[in-house]
Amino acid sequence: MKVLLAEDEKRMNRALCEILRQEGYEVTSVDNGEDALFEIEGGLYDLIVLDVMMPGMNGYTVAKKARAEGVRTPILMLTAKSGLDDKVEGLDSGADDYLTKPFMTKELLARLRALGRRNLPTGDGALAFGDLTLDVKNAVLKCDNGQSVRLGEKELRILEYLISNQGQVLSREQIALKIWGYESDSEYNNVEVYMSFVRKKARIRGIRLRDQGSARDRI
Repeated sequence: MKVLLAEDEKRMNRALCEILRQEGYEVTSVDNGEDALFEIEGGLYDLIVLDVMMPGMNGYTVAKKARAEGVRTPILMLTAKSGLDDKVEGLDSGADDYLTKPFMTKELLARLRALGRRNLPTGDGALAFGDLTLDVKNAVLKCDNGQSVRLGEKELRILEYLISNQGQVLSREQIALKIWGYESDSEYNNVEVYMSFVRKKARIRGIRLRDQGSARDRI
């Protein structure tokens, strides 16, 4: 899972990055609110760990702006403020959970695991888009006309990302970074290549993938 950590205290930032990476998370860290919002808007993360007191823009504002733009990524808010009103403000701003400092590592990881499970497809592992249904568990794209097509791993992950973010404009760069990651040497045209695979398979089965939104945001 890809995690964005926004924490301005350097020692805390380094310690949390190390803990999360040891647990197998892929972590990107920032130390201010503006950079946090910029990263969040890219739509590359599965979980967000957001400190409240940051320079430039506090965590409450970052969460509010992200939710206003349609970002649905789970947010765990970290803060030294433990008052009830502070917790209410954090949750009302769009956070899914709220953890006060100091905290035990085990509790942080347990809360992240819970939020990660919440971000998975529900029920039978299906995502809907118009007359299409993506069966994530079995890697099958189905159409209301009864036709279906089996997908490869990258094809599945691209469609899952697009359908999970329907209504948002996603560039080829965003999709490539989400699927292949920052460390990959993959070119952005890989997205076009894999989408052409999906379209070819779909045409054979009589499934039409309709363009949605701008030329950069399409299935």
